[in-house]
Amino acid sequence: MLNALFNKDRPLRDVPISISLFLVVALALQLLWHNQQGVKVAQAEDLPAPLSADAYSMASLKEPIAMSKLLNLWLQAFDNQPGLSLSFHQLDYVRITQWLDVIMELDPRGSYPMLVAARVYGRVTDKTRQRIMLDYIYQKFNENPNRHWRWLAHAATVAKHSLKDMHLALEYARALSEKATDKHVPYWARDMHFILLEDMGEIETAKVLVGALIESGDINDPYELRFLTEKIRELEEKSTN
Repeated sequence: MLNALFNKDRPLRDVPISISLFLVVALALQLLWHNQQGVKVAQAEDLPAPLSADAYSMASLKEPIAMSKLLNLWLQAFDNQPGLSLSFHQLDYVRITQWLDVIMELDPRGSYPMLVAARVYGRVTDKTRQRIMLDYIYQKFNENPNRHWRWLAHAATVAKHSLKDMHLALEYARALSEKATDKHVPYWARDMHFILLEDMGEIETAKVLVGALIESGDINDPYELRFLTEKIRELEEKSTN
């Protein structure tokens, strides 16, 4: 009996007229408000300037490495914003290098910032932005050559094949030869400038440098010595021809 009483719906005519009018007016106002709203267009946000590394370290409760990884993910995902996907050509590359600096300061032993600089942002087809990123890699190499040599070797390759700038590639290769002195740096990286000089037609210059390096007695790696000996033989053949 009670269930039947409580489950019985009241007819619409029992609703007071004032409430019915209020609901009709509210519905009309809502429709009018939606009609006045323009179509929302997704707009790209500019990459903001980073805070100091100390500020992020404090925000992470003194867990700078964890914060660096979080910022890595955030920065690399910045090109995907709600409602649109940005091209790397639309990003501010100077601002990106500032973020990479902060991330590297939070985790000095991490290699991820240099990896994305070389293989993600450095691969964009915009030559101006490419140069910004290659210059950034060169700057970081000069700060710690034996740690960042592999990224400068990559930058030299990009300068040669993508930018078609043999002089810039040679500048990077010479820096590798002169500054990356650790025994773990492979000979192919230290001797890149010989190959580039040969490609540029500077046969005599390459021959003199290779010969001087062999005669210096500084080469202890038998594979590198064999490579240089073979290289000077090739250069002499080209010079004769």
